[in-house]
Amino acid sequence: MNAQPLDDVIDLSHKYCVIGAGPSGLLAARSLKQAGIAYDQFDKNPDVGGIWDISADWSPMYESAHFISSKTVSNLPGYPMPDDYPEYPNHRQVLAYLRGFAEDYDLYDAMRFDTSVTACTRDGKTWLATLSDGTTRRYRGLFVCSGNTWDPNVPEYPGEFAGESIHSVKYKSADMFRGKRVLIVGGGNSGCDIACDAASNAEAAFLSLRRGYHFIPKFIFGKPADVFASGVSLPRAIEAPMFGALLKVLVGDLKGYGLPEPDHQIMESHPIVNTQVLHHLGHGDLSYRPDIDRLDGDGVVFKDGTREPIDLIVYATGYKVTYPFLRRDHFDWIGKYPDLYLSSLHRRYDNMCCLGLHQTDGGAFDFFAMQADMMANFILDQDRNIGRANCFRQLKSGDRPDLTGGIRYVNSDRHRTYVKKAVFARYCDRLFKRFGWRRFGLEARYAKPSITNTASTGAKAVGARPNIL
Repeated sequence: MNAQPLDDVIDLSHKYCVIGAGPSGLLAARSLKQAGIAYDQFDKNPDVGGIWDISADWSPMYESAHFISSKTVSNLPGYPMPDDYPEYPNHRQVLAYLRGFAEDYDLYDAMRFDTSVTACTRDGKTWLATLSDGTTRRYRGLFVCSGNTWDPNVPEYPGEFAGESIHSVKYKSADMFRGKRVLIVGGGNSGCDIACDAASNAEAAFLSLRRGYHFIPKFIFGKPADVFASGVSLPRAIEAPMFGALLKVLVGDLKGYGLPEPDHQIMESHPIVNTQVLHHLGHGDLSYRPDIDRLDGDGVVFKDGTREPIDLIVYATGYKVTYPFLRRDHFDWIGKYPDLYLSSLHRRYDNMCCLGLHQTDGGAFDFFAMQADMMANFILDQDRNIGRANCFRQLKSGDRPDLTGGIRYVNSDRHRTYVKKAVFARYCDRLFKRFGWRRFGLEARYAKPSITNTASTGAKAVGARPNIL
């Protein structure tokens, strides 16, 4: 959709435009509101929640989905999850929690739902945002919070497949597996979850992996795995071998499940927090297969030469980073990820922040809050402290700190911008102290979220949302 003539543009150049109302968009909105920065927020869904709203046809959520990290470590900063939530809440509970956050911080008034941002073009130092209703608005800058788990990455293989194939973004329920021979391709957390669904419901289930992975239990000695790990602080030379030895005790030799040995140490790849898949492998309800060699009519041939007749392939093979409303050349790229300072702030534009792109070994929400606070402080400095703004501007344009903690991550697109969470957090803390910045999100704490009836229904009753923009 083309932008309106400039004479018809609605001038809101004193405001920022927040695109998306998922977790990162909510944290961006809270930071902006606490900082006193005017903004409007848009989302194509009828309510907040982003990917956690399973009713959205683009959402990668599925009925069996739960939080991968625990509620203790991975809540929205300053806003603990309810006591009656389990350590690993289901997607409906997470959705209710996000909507409770939006209500308790009075974020709904600045939101407009059922409205997409179809194009953003740079005009001087401002941005023109064209909406799905055909109007165009001029904004001072952008918070891009539209997520990166909705545009599927589907690999190509030689041959033709006569059965059905889908990407995991379209998977919703194990009902589709009944009576079928199912192949899951990909060993990420969603791939392993879906493989477990297939193991319990399909006529036969297979999991195809390109490499060996480490499988981490969700609980270690009765504690959530991330809570246990956060209580252990060791030098890098000791940390990885110790956790590797612990996994050998807790999980055992993966070759006993028919899986290949990992080709990397435990912390050198994104963790697979799922040992239920090992349970199904050990019981014969799920079988391992190596990478696909070729598609073969009603079956699939694998790299080891074996062939399996297959009715349905589910590609749990990740996503592309896509901003359909922005020209690709607005960014420089590192593999499939835009080159952003600390995975969020645009290096050339002082009025663009992209949240939700970081890759790390822990929960995401506290990262979003820290990045949003950083951008909010930079916006204020551009108005009130030019010297400090200039200093930070120079830093963000070229600073490339090593935030790996000395870990040599797996050579893949996903790990090209990977950081160790504790190292990233310490570096950002030093930046906040150096520039005298405030942590807006952490200054606005709630002792208990006002969410009711979530344990049994996973939903929170909400009324009609205003579209007042």
